[in-house]
Amino acid sequence: MTKKTGFHKETLPHTSEFSRRAKSYSEYNIVQRKVVQKLISGIESKPQKILDLGCGSGAVYHLIDWEIEHFTGIDKADQMCALHPKKSHITLLHEDFENEALLKQLGSFDMVISSSALQWASNLDKLFANIASMTDEIAFAIFCNGTFQTIYEITEMESFLPSHEILTQNLQKYFTFHSELAQYRLEFPDNLSKFRYIKKSGVSGGKRKLNIQQTKKLIQTYPLNYLEFEVMFCWGKSKLT
Repeated sequence: MTKKTGFHKETLPHTSEFSRRAKSYSEYNIVQRKVVQKLISGIESKPQKILDLGCGSGAVYHLIDWEIEHFTGIDKADQMCALHPKKSHITLLHEDFENEALLKQLGSFDMVISSSALQWASNLDKLFANIASMTDEIAFAIFCNGTFQTIYEITEMESFLPSHEILTQNLQKYFTFHSELAQYRLEFPDNLSKFRYIKKSGVSGGKRKLNIQQTKKLIQTYPLNYLEFEVMFCWGKSKLT
């Protein structure tokens, strides 16, 4: 049975506090770093064999503070994987984590973890079914359609991110879990900085639906000094293993 553990809202530091850092991806994934920290802190077991879907440059691996037997990471972005730690007990695969044949080939895991990646899946129901057949436990953090809510309200466009209601329905088929819906606000000095963040952070997944004129108008008229982010956290066990 699904057990919701609460609702969390946090205003993150003004981006000017990060201005002394080099211009790199790490400067623009402020929210993702907070998300992965919360996700890993919620893991009560100490899984030895872990699969990370959308492993990127290693945010999940860096926060694991217990001894593990083996860590497998999957990510389509070669440049991000190039930044991931390389050790004898780490296997990195430059692949699509929705590749069903690949997942079956990998075998079983103690835990499948994914932070800030599953929202890009083209078929979440099928992916959840595949994951449930290969692991005992899961820990997911998934961006939901409350992310950039004001932008979508102003432009009258539909979000490309899943709702937490749909995620819950799909997860309930394959997992017994508890979840938490969290909202974050990241403040900016001006509107141009907001949209530069969206472009460089990876939160938008490279999906651009606004034309140049619409983007300019939104930069000029966006009424808030922050961007909104909504994330569903989920920790649970498979019903299929």
